[in-house]
Amino acid sequence: MGSKRRLLPWIHGVLESLDFETALDPFSGSGAVAYLMKAMGRQTVSSDFLNFSATLGKALIENNTVHLDGPAIQSLLRTPRHAPSFIEDTFKGVFYNLEDLRFLDRMSWNIRQLETPHQRALAMAVLIRSCAKRQARGVFTISGNLSRYDDGRRDLRLSIKEHFFEQVRVFNEAVFSNGRHNRAECIDVFKLSPSDVDLVYLDPPYVPRHDDNCYVKRYHFLEGLSCYWQDLTIDYSTKVRKIPKRFTPFSYRRQAVDAFSCLFRHFQSSKIVLSYSSNGYPDLDQLTDILAKTKRNIQVFKRDHTYHFGNHCNVKRTAVEEYLIVGQ
Repeated sequence: MGSKRRLLPWIHGVLESLDFETALDPFSGSGAVAYLMKAMGRQTVSSDFLNFSATLGKALIENNTVHLDGPAIQSLLRTPRHAPSFIEDTFKGVFYNLEDLRFLDRMSWNIRQLETPHQRALAMAVLIRSCAKRQARGVFTISGNLSRYDDGRRDLRLSIKEHFFEQVRVFNEAVFSNGRHNRAECIDVFKLSPSDVDLVYLDPPYVPRHDDNCYVKRYHFLEGLSCYWQDLTIDYSTKVRKIPKRFTPFSYRRQAVDAFSCLFRHFQSSKIVLSYSSNGYPDLDQLTDILAKTKRNIQVFKRDHTYHFGNHCNVKRTAVEEYLIVGQ
């Protein structure tokens, strides 16, 4: 579990060797690989079943031209007369300080008043990124007194407001057009149309040998923030105010093999590039056997890699062998 950002040069080298004009990333997560394929000039569809990931995709994959300009910033800076206080009321003493929580309430309201969907998505993406940078370890499984994770990093010193206005510049600079009509969707992978793309890049959650692969557990606050917890049920009995996990068959050992079989069949008309890791189940041999049922030509690219879980000085590091399994 972790962003593929540091693997992008390697992934680019593999993708560049393949012939494709249209691409789909249906487990987009942070959007790093979808952004890479957009930068390669391909018409790109980014999707995820989590709303906050889909929001990132709408901001930087689907959006080709819209920035947070002067009028938009002025709108975001307003102090509404009747700003809601849901985040402050719900997460006081759980995450962040009162200044941060009140800023999140105010900014969430102001974002919803912006004129265009892409402006709203871009501003929300900035807010999501700001919260992740401000949170110790970057995950929301811990709360309360987090001083033991404080290694003096600047990210932990800045308020969410300070992060936000720094990230506005970063995200504005990241917006670009590749001359293609790109899309971002919030949808389950098996509900996507399987027949209209040349290449599908697959990076599903997989059953690890230790812990679990639940993104909702780690990023529930960001998921809730992205929709202001609309239609989400908060478990107030939990210390961190969890929301229900989203079911995926890729999370369960007894269902994982069948899930991959269904996934490969679903996209059998497209070239498949599967990103995988040596610490997952099923293993490499099993996966290539499953893929061979729908693809005649299979190549496996390997690279040593170390994942960093968290963002503090005592971050947990896991050395693995990373795979790109290409089926044509």
